[in-house]
Amino acid sequence: MTVASQVKQTLASLKGARGTLRVYSTQTRDDETRSEFIDALEETNLIIEDLEKRLQTLELKEPQYKGN
Repeated sequence: MTVASQVKQTLASLKGARGTLRVYSTQTRDDETRSEFIDALEETNLIIEDLEKRLQTLELKEPQYKGN
């Protein structure tokens, strides 16, 4: 498995976790718990954005990984 494939797989997992956090944040009734879910969601979004940028850089520097 290439580095690009591993990053893409990690991104897919994080996007799934982001969806789960979003659902949990809307379903909970406790304000403190909702706040924790929202904080985790925001942190996950930052990580996803960073990994997407790194993937673009990787594909730019190593064109053979593009689209794999």
